[in-house]
Amino acid sequence: MDNIVLEFESVIIKEEEGGYSSLCIDLDVASQGETIEEAKAMLVEAVEGYIEVSIEKNLSFLRPVAEIDNPVLNAPDTIVEKFKIKTDLKIHSYA
Repeated sequence: MDNIVLEFESVIIKEEEGGYSSLCIDLDVASQGETIEEAKAMLVEAVEGYIEVSIEKNLSFLRPVAEIDNPVLNAPDTIVEKFKIKTDLKIHSYA
């Protein structure tokens, strides 16, 4: 069993009506929460699940948000916070 550490630097939080949305721009994975911390935690969980399923199904998981939909480029004033996600995956290899 191998460990792989992945780090995603383009992760943002936006304030929405009634809470916050979070987006990992590198993967085009989003989540939400009532607080900034909840939105972060929910996004980390969503990113881990997305990567695990992609690996299980032998799919590419790197698929960044299209430039036209990227809030960093198109609506930077809506971003409340930027942060990084680092995930440690355990990969099972079989012959």
